[in-house]
Amino acid sequence: MQDTLLIGCAAGFSGDRTDAARPVVDTLLRRGLPSVLIFETLAERTLALAQLARRADPEGGYEPLLADMLAPVLADCLAGGIRIVGNFGAANPHAAARRVLALAREVGARVPRVAVVSGDDVSGPAHRDALRQALGARAENLDVASANAYLGAEAIAQALREGADVVITGRVADPSLTVGPALAHFGWALDDWDRLARATMAGHLLECGAQVCGGYFADPGIKDVPGLAEVGYPIAELDADGGCLITKAEGTGGCVDEHTVKEQLLYELHDPAAYLTPDVVADISDAWVETVGENRVRLHGVRGHARPATLKVNVFHAQGWLAEGEISYAGRGAEARARLAGDVLRRRLASCAPLRVDLIGVASVFGDDAGVWLSRQSVGDARDVRLRVALNHADKAQAERLAREVTALYTCGPAGGGGVRTGLRQRLGTVSCLLPRELVSPQLEFIE
Repeated sequence: MQDTLLIGCAAGFSGDRTDAARPVVDTLLRRGLPSVLIFETLAERTLALAQLARRADPEGGYEPLLADMLAPVLADCLAGGIRIVGNFGAANPHAAARRVLALAREVGARVPRVAVVSGDDVSGPAHRDALRQALGARAENLDVASANAYLGAEAIAQALREGADVVITGRVADPSLTVGPALAHFGWALDDWDRLARATMAGHLLECGAQVCGGYFADPGIKDVPGLAEVGYPIAELDADGGCLITKAEGTGGCVDEHTVKEQLLYELHDPAAYLTPDVVADISDAWVETVGENRVRLHGVRGHARPATLKVNVFHAQGWLAEGEISYAGRGAEARARLAGDVLRRRLASCAPLRVDLIGVASVFGDDAGVWLSRQSVGDARDVRLRVALNHADKAQAERLAREVTALYTCGPAGGGGVRTGLRQRLGTVSCLLPRELVSPQLEFIE
C-alpha cells in the first residue's frame, strides 16, 4: 500500500462553480497516486431546501448541479481510478445515484459501481419518541417535515473497501467525506483517535472548497490574493499517520499559505480543544502549521479523543411562507422616498405580520427585523437605494399580499420607484438536538 493518499475537493457548497473539478482531477491524474475527489454540497439550509424539492418531485431533492459538476470529469475519474465521494445526495441519495449512472452513459464512460449511504433520516415512527424526548419543550406544536442525523465515515469507508467508484451520501459530517477514504486506504481502527482526528482536520480544511485557497480570505489591500478569478480548489496529501499537507490544483490562482490555512482551521470551531464530530473529538489546541513549499502547508500537532456518545440531529419544521419584494429609488431624495415607501408598506400590511424593511446601501446588513436600527439613523442623502421588504406568514394568501403591495408602489407612490422584483417560497425552520448514536443505523447499498 502506498503511504500517501491524495484527496481533492471540487465543491464547498451547493451551487459552487461547476468548472472547479477539472484542474483538481488533472492534478490528481498527473500525480499518479491513490486519489479521491470529494464534493461537499450540503449545508443545513441546503438540506431543508432539498426536502422541499423532494416533496414537489419524488426524483428531486439531490444537488441540482450534480450533473454539471460531474459531467466534465466523470469519465476521466473512472478511467484513472479516482474515487468520487460526495454528500450531493442530500434528501434523495438514491435518485442521485440513478442520475450518476445515467450520466455515465451520457458521457460515454464505463458503468460505475455506485454506493449509497443512507440512514441519516430519523423522521420516521421508529425515532419519533426519541426525537420528542430530545427536543423537550421545543417539540410542542412543531410540524416536523424531516429530521436528519449527522453520520460519520464508517459506511463511506466500507463502500470504498467493497469497490465503490462513486459514494453518494445524504447528511454526513463534512470532514467524514475525507475520513472515510482515509479509513479505507490506510486501514485504521475505528478507535485510533489521533489518526482519525488528523484526517478530520484535513477534511475540515478541504470542506469549504476554495476558501482555504484564498477565496474567502481575500480582502484587497489587507489580504491580497493573486488570480482570484481563477482561484484553485484544495488538495490534501494524507500520510499513514493521518498527517496532512494542504496544496491546490496546479495552474490555478489563489494561494495556500499559513494565513489561509489558519483561518480555515478555526472556521466554525466552537472549541479548539474539542471539535465534536461523529468520528472523533479533535483537539487542535497544540496544533501548528509549517510552510514546506510554494502553496504547500503542513499541519502538525492534532490530537484526538473518543468520539461522542450522541449524534447531532437537525429537525426541519414547517414555518409558513416567506414573501419578499424589492424596488429601487435613485437621485435626489432617494433615501427619503425609500423610507416613505417602507412606511407605506408597514401600514398596508400591518394585519399580516411584522414587516422587515431594509434599505440596501443604507441599512440592511446591520438592520434588524424590528427596524430599530434603521429608525435610529437620521435620514441621509443616499442617491441609490434599493428597498427590500420581507414577511413570514403561516397563510400563503396573506403572504402573497406583499407582492401586490410592492408592485402597487409603481403608481401609488412615492415618486420614482422602479425595478420591482417579488418572490414567495415555503419556509422550513431548523432546530437541533442530540440522539444516542445506537439509535441511528447507517445503511449501505450498491445501486445497479
